[in-house]
Amino acid sequence: MNNPVSVSPFDVRALVRSELAALEAYTPIVPFEVLSARLGLPATQIVKLDANENPYGPAPAVIEALAEYNFYHIYPDPQQTELRHALAAYVGVAAEHILPSHGADEMLDYLCRIFLQPGDAIIDCPPTFGMYNFDAQLTGARVIEVWRRADYGVDVEAVERAVLEQPAGRVKLLFLTSPNNPSGTWLPDADLARLLRLPVMVVLDEAYVEFADHPSRAAWALQHDNLVVLRTFSKAAGIAGLRLGYGVCPAWLMAELWKFKQPYNVNVAATVAGLASLRDLDYLRATVEKLKTERRRLSALLASVPFLEPQPSEANFVLCRVNGRNAREIKQTLERQGILVRYYNKPGLDNCIRISVGRPEQTDRLVEALHALTVHRT
Repeated sequence: MNNPVSVSPFDVRALVRSELAALEAYTPIVPFEVLSARLGLPATQIVKLDANENPYGPAPAVIEALAEYNFYHIYPDPQQTELRHALAAYVGVAAEHILPSHGADEMLDYLCRIFLQPGDAIIDCPPTFGMYNFDAQLTGARVIEVWRRADYGVDVEAVERAVLEQPAGRVKLLFLTSPNNPSGTWLPDADLARLLRLPVMVVLDEAYVEFADHPSRAAWALQHDNLVVLRTFSKAAGIAGLRLGYGVCPAWLMAELWKFKQPYNVNVAATVAGLASLRDLDYLRATVEKLKTERRRLSALLASVPFLEPQPSEANFVLCRVNGRNAREIKQTLERQGILVRYYNKPGLDNCIRISVGRPEQTDRLVEALHALTVHRT
């Protein structure tokens, strides 16, 4: 039976917001099971180092808690009371300043929709995480790009000029990431303090802060009314698939967020997993230390590959500039062997690959394949 053709007396597509026509879709990493099928390789043979995931996964206590929980048929606590108090002990700020979210991405979406209207602007500091640009454009806001220096540090003076050159109140948000993705660069305290003097809301994304050799600035949000700090369970806690993040916010903004957020934004499974992770901090911290140790080993081994120039990193990945070779070809050759890395070829990241920190055996397989490429040029 043929489906009837839908006919409308007008072009219904004209109802869609006009500014979305020029929006470029965000390109996420392809899921593990799709890659396994595409490559024709069993999952056990794939070395997945392309999405900054924690290769050790969650603590065993998390798996046990998820299996033992008996109330998945009940709606979650809309205020995430127990989780917020557990996070308060972990982060070192009062629960009243913490808002859990469906991944840190949901907090980004909330902030853009609370602050931005068409014609407003954000400051973005590429190369960096692409969702800041994407979420801002969804609201119809303009994106003012202030490119990072050659060492991937934030050009503080250029950011100041970009804000002050715009009409007063037009630039609403400044997005910063520390450590930065994809470079792994730390934003120094002095630079952050200077940028907080600007008349904008500063959003500091600390997705990778557990891997840094510096402390979190989450508590700064209690001292600065124009600072929000974003954190996540995806990286250090190893539950990226459950989507659990949180924001640390000044009191005045928390009042707005409670009015704005969806009531059941954090699902029960994510809450159970988050609480179990926070009850087993010894496991989390031990895993982070293993990954930091392996990051140092990975960086040293990558430096021994003639065509790679690894950049300093304080995250769970290493960005490499590729010299004298085609980074895309290297990425594709590794992929055919079941080794997945992230490839970039855009301003600030010309001919680069980013490699997540894996287990030692995954590092060994990667480096062996890279050295083989040195002998047998593709």
